[in-house]
Amino acid sequence: MELTTFHSSCNGLRFRSPSLPFQAVPWNFIGLAQFPHSLSTCNRHKLVSTATSQSHNPSPKPLSTTCSVANDSSLNSTAKDAVVDPFLAVKKKAMDMSPELKGTSIFLVGMKNSMKTSLGKLLADALRYYYFDSDGLVEEAAGGESAAKSFKETDEKGFRESETEVLKQLSSMGRLVVCAGDGAVQSSTNLAFLRHGISIWIDIPLDMIARGMIEDQSGLSDSEIFASEAYSKVLTQLTNLYKEMRGGYAIADATISLQNVACQLGCDDLDAVTTENMTLEVLKEIEKLTRAKKLMEAAARPF
Repeated sequence: MELTTFHSSCNGLRFRSPSLPFQAVPWNFIGLAQFPHSLSTCNRHKLVSTATSQSHNPSPKPLSTTCSVANDSSLNSTAKDAVVDPFLAVKKKAMDMSPELKGTSIFLVGMKNSMKTSLGKLLADALRYYYFDSDGLVEEAAGGESAAKSFKETDEKGFRESETEVLKQLSSMGRLVVCAGDGAVQSSTNLAFLRHGISIWIDIPLDMIARGMIEDQSGLSDSEIFASEAYSKVLTQLTNLYKEMRGGYAIADATISLQNVACQLGCDDLDAVTTENMTLEVLKEIEKLTRAKKLMEAAARPF
């Protein structure tokens, strides 16, 4: 499978789909968004980075060691000590729902962050799909990240046309997980392309995204990051961007919020929510959507 864009500034550049190491990988996600997300609500004082790289932890913790169990005197020691293997749960869910999905592509929208990227790759592996990052394809077509930034500044209309062309080609294919950039929700044309598949809003608290961005660049501790001028500046920029993009994100077929996942699992801090937890909830939501579509199609058939 390969993808070719046709904008005049990047004519002839060919994108090749990545080879997928179809191997066991862990995952999870779920929730509804509530604005503002400039500060997380489940734990404002104990925040830890959601992810510091685009790859998942090779040694994920099982749910029982990651999140605290809600107090319930009726729970016996056996239930409390039970360990749920997140990989097995994700693998089973993906296998169960795959026939109903029928190769329908998945588009992930939301603020750019490492959790969204890791989630997309894990989801693709579980479903045996191909993974693409639409922003990455646009940058590759322009000649790299710096060239893409310059292209956007000097010819924004042409840059937006490139984004549209990439989404057009991706939406014409099947069996894809696409991490879509903000350009995907900035025009009715691009939003229409997302309708060729299932769109999911991956909603991560802005303070966690800001902290992750600074942490990747500086290597400072959490306390140093929160006290830095750079953190306040980045958080303000993200908040303004979120306000601008939120309406487009909300058009997605479903929303998966890290905060809601943490609350649902009874986690004491947001960092305890793993990529495994998030992906499992994404799969559950996709399953609901495909079943609802199937019921609607059945109801529309003549007797």
